[in-house]
Amino acid sequence: MIEVENLNKSYGQLKALNNVSFKVEKGQVVGLLGPNGAGKTTMMRILTGYFSADSGNAKVADYDISENPMEVKRRVGYMTENPLLYTEMTVWDYLSFLADIKEVPVREKKNRIEKTMEETGVSQMKNRVISRLSRGYKQRVGLAQALIHNPEVLVLDEPTVGLDPKQIIEIRELIKGLSGQKTIILSTHILPEASMICEKIVIIDKGKIVAVDTQEELMRRLKGAERVYLEIKGNKEKILQLIQSIKGVKSCVEDVSKDKSHFVANIDCELGTDVREDIFRIIAQNDGVIYEMRPVDMSLEEVFLRLTTTENQEGGAVI
Repeated sequence: MIEVENLNKSYGQLKALNNVSFKVEKGQVVGLLGPNGAGKTTMMRILTGYFSADSGNAKVADYDISENPMEVKRRVGYMTENPLLYTEMTVWDYLSFLADIKEVPVREKKNRIEKTMEETGVSQMKNRVISRLSRGYKQRVGLAQALIHNPEVLVLDEPTVGLDPKQIIEIRELIKGLSGQKTIILSTHILPEASMICEKIVIIDKGKIVAVDTQEELMRRLKGAERVYLEIKGNKEKILQLIQSIKGVKSCVEDVSKDKSHFVANIDCELGTDVREDIFRIIAQNDGVIYEMRPVDMSLEEVFLRLTTTENQEGGAVI
């Protein structure tokens, strides 16, 4: 449904996109993650026909974005981070105006407006002038304009910015409800949001793709046994010092324990290193008792940080 191949885009000396390639299958919800200035918005603007790429190719809904930009726009709904709304219009009039621009058939127009307002939770605001809406409702109207022509593809730039917690949950549920019906690519800097909504994650940093995979697979690839939770009884100072000396251990930090009879430590190791046998041996040799020892799953935030540091980019993208 979306195919991006070797896209490049520069602003003067700044390389915003550098040989970016990835695919999004029909009906998938894909999260585009990256720090500020990574190239997320540039990518979205190219996919929606607002910008042209310097080189490379991209297809949306089987149409080449450079050869058939109008066909792409007919099949894409785009919501910018700060939606550009005609604030002097009422919600109904604005969506009616957008429905005309986006060529919604006259016989379907009324039903499309009503359905879209209901989906985005703005039905009760249909006669309200947009300038008098809260930021949260303006964000909803921005989502409504992206949905008004029932597009095959939705491109959403930070769709929950400005919403209160209840509204965020509602918009998340709406987006999840569209999964399978529409192909959705959304950018976000709220990592838990990506984990709740997206089936696949694309991580971009400094214009380059760092990783493309499901959240579970990204964590599996990076997890190995590089973080170990340890709860033991014994000579704390000696055992921690010996664990710290194990080859591959980067840090061994004591954590808070609810029980004073034993202590807890979190052990970080080099990527792909499993030190549990060595830890077990040290504790046994020093008359310690293991209450619990287990590898710890990384959160999406930790995966993101590992992949967007210079140290972890040297080996190239994880694709």
